[in-house]
Amino acid sequence: MPNQNINKETTEKKSGLTRRSSSEAKSEGGPIRKPAVAGAFYPADKNELQEMVNDFLSRALMDANQYTNSANHESTDDVNKAKPKILIVPHAGLVYSGQVAAYSYKAVQSLDYKTVILIGPSHTAYFDGVSVYPKGFYETPLGQVQINDLLAGQLIKSDEKISYYPQAHITEHNLEVQLPFLQTVLPNAKIVPIIMGKPDANLVKILALALQKIIGDETLLVISSDLSHYPEYETAKEVDQKTIEAILTQNIDEFEKVISQSIAQDYPGLDTCACGAGPLKVGMMLAGDWNLDGELLKYANSGDVTDDHSRVVGYASIVFKGGGEGLRRLEKAEEGEGVNTEDRARLLEIARETLEEYLENGKIPKIEVESEKLNENLGAFVTLRNKKRDYELRGCIGRFSPTDEALYKIVQQMAISAATQDTRFASVTYDELDDIEIEISVLSQLKKIDDWQKIEVGKHGVEVVQGMRKGVFLPQVATENNWDLETFMNELCEHKAGIDRDAWKTGEAELYIFTAEVFGENEFVDG
Repeated sequence: MPNQNINKETTEKKSGLTRRSSSEAKSEGGPIRKPAVAGAFYPADKNELQEMVNDFLSRALMDANQYTNSANHESTDDVNKAKPKILIVPHAGLVYSGQVAAYSYKAVQSLDYKTVILIGPSHTAYFDGVSVYPKGFYETPLGQVQINDLLAGQLIKSDEKISYYPQAHITEHNLEVQLPFLQTVLPNAKIVPIIMGKPDANLVKILALALQKIIGDETLLVISSDLSHYPEYETAKEVDQKTIEAILTQNIDEFEKVISQSIAQDYPGLDTCACGAGPLKVGMMLAGDWNLDGELLKYANSGDVTDDHSRVVGYASIVFKGGGEGLRRLEKAEEGEGVNTEDRARLLEIARETLEEYLENGKIPKIEVESEKLNENLGAFVTLRNKKRDYELRGCIGRFSPTDEALYKIVQQMAISAATQDTRFASVTYDELDDIEIEISVLSQLKKIDDWQKIEVGKHGVEVVQGMRKGVFLPQVATENNWDLETFMNELCEHKAGIDRDAWKTGEAELYIFTAEVFGENEFVDG
């Protein structure tokens, strides 16, 4: 059997480190990340590489019309639902895993993606956080691929855990080996290369939430990961089947449980079940939020190529498609599925109990909640109004898309913040509570839009972002003030975000919409 190091760490060290000094050049369009593993993970000769990729694609035995022939669909919605949103592909030397990867890339050939976001694990640099290559180009023997610096910049600005760590990209192979396929099937697409460091649960959520804000219908997400490393052939097939089934559930807890169980079996030679576990979890989280359908297109391992079954690496090609209308949470909110009457009443109880305890004793009460909905990771606003002053606003603060807090805990925190931290008002006192009515808005995820005409007054709340300035209006702000769209957006830009009142029209500001389930204590008055 050929040395498996050609698709793993030894080759990275052998081929990558010799290119470190010349791995990044300069051009007028920005830095050029030079190929680090050409001649090791794939042919360095342009013609030989192109011939190899074309051969893999031609032998990818699948019905490409299922994805690419819009004539087979009755509507644009059908096309969007058939169009892949996420690919999971292997990243070994192309001689080993290229044929498997080709099945995923065949599924997106010639489709109208403008940007491909690639996420892979770090094999050579050890760091906390996420590294995004910010601008310029990645290069292979087939040419240069431009970075989408706008989206890369938005990701870097979104969270302090997301930055640019050059060492993460210098010799890393797992994104580079995807580029010859992308240069062939999507030659005009830009890319955003992302390397994940230590993939703890919080980092997975941070990256997934940041990606939700920037991914649109013309963006493809590619997750780079191999499967089992170095067991014998039959063990690899058994372990990989379980891992693939767990990935397709889109349930991160199930995925982690299956991997733990496989490792606990102490199979000879098994080092890991998925080297890209962190990126896989990001993909699973997004697939779940977008209500996508997963499908295994191809599985094989290196033993199928070499006929040596003693020590192999597993590879899978998986596609997630569907969800043409956007995020699942947004869809559910728009369809009226969400917080039921019992849970609404309980949330309002929690908010009032929290305010009573905090304003009297300075403590946040510990509350146990069994409801699945109230334990979901959803954002919320809490609004306080003075009943004796014609329900005049007394405080309103909220939070979008919490990374690790249950909805009921967010309501506790926002109730306290609305009462004590809204700088427009003096803090609410304990003696005022009998005069205060509580209203809660449970939020969908933010969805970025490229056309302000998609905003529906009274249905959508809006966040505008321009540089470091941002502002948010809940959906009910428009209806309560009897505003039309222009007034609603002008007020949001000028008075909430502090930017030009026309920025929403001119394209100077980014626009995000969301829906809200709004309910208050007035719905539960006795009698």
